[in-house]
Amino acid sequence: MTTVLAICVTVIVTVSVYLMLSRELKSIAMGVFLLGHGANLAIIAMSGSPVLPGGDLRQPPILGGENLVDALPQALILTAIVINFAVMGFLLTLLVVTARKTGTLNVDELALEDPPVASPEPDRSADRGVGR
Repeated sequence: MTTVLAICVTVIVTVSVYLMLSRELKSIAMGVFLLGHGANLAIIAMSGSPVLPGGDLRQPPILGGENLVDALPQALILTAIVINFAVMGFLLTLLVVTARKTGTLNVDELALEDPPVASPEPDRSADRGVGR
């Protein structure tokens, strides 16, 4: 079982690195999301098997006993899922704003575009009679 999890972690991390090396911002964002999932799966793989060598299952910490399951990796992953969800919402918001403002999500095209320069507005307070 550990070998299967190790292979899954390797594939997920490899695909996420490939996506993050892309030229599209949405592919880069998907790579970041996938890397978070790969890290969570790696923590689960390293936390150990819930099955004892004799075939018996380990007990949850609530019940007590001799062979307890470690709850720390599960707590870490739960925290990581919440943080990944917040980062995902932030990155997707940035993608939508960038796409609406520039019309593209291609990194090469975004690097060539000049940032919009706000032209200074002339002072028209004298025209409206302000300050008289």
